[in-house]
Amino acid sequence: MRPARILIVPGWRNSEPGHWQSLWEARLPGARRVAQADWLFPRRQEWVDRLAEDILASAEERVVLVAHSLGCMAVAHLPEEAAQRVSAALLVAPADPERRSQLADFAPVPHRRLPYRSTLVASSNDPYCPVRLAGAYARAWGSEFVRLENAGHINVAAGFGEWPLGLHLLSQLGVLIDPAELLRRAA
Repeated sequence: MRPARILIVPGWRNSEPGHWQSLWEARLPGARRVAQADWLFPRRQEWVDRLAEDILASAEERVVLVAHSLGCMAVAHLPEEAAQRVSAALLVAPADPERRSQLADFAPVPHRRLPYRSTLVASSNDPYCPVRLAGAYARAWGSEFVRLENAGHINVAAGFGEWPLGLHLLSQLGVLIDPAELLRRAA
């Protein structure tokens, strides 16, 4: 099996340096962040187009998406041509675009099955998306659902840096990584 091109798909306001996505981008072979033109005032079409461009530019490689928050919504809105190039996705702490006016352009959220294997991770007390709604997304998208207790938005503010469980979940999606080795190298 060829190695995967890992695309890190941050959410609203990007992921700061101590965020697990930023740490993974620096440590995972082949990982690259999808850079948006406007992190503060996101527009669905612009975000989805940029993500699709990055996926299609990796046409010779397997593409694995690692999305957080509003990045999960961009993934859900991908056009079929780009979605067909994805082999797996780790979707973490999805946003509820109807909760914040700045994110409303991402509503309504598509409720169709994703054409690739995916795992959705949500927290029982995420302030940006009720866990029941995250579970509904997982069912609609055909994602394996992992519920974390009291993990907030699964970000730096909630105490998530390296996030070993996330690396383990990524490896279960077929990404050829050794989570323990990556964490040893980071120490």
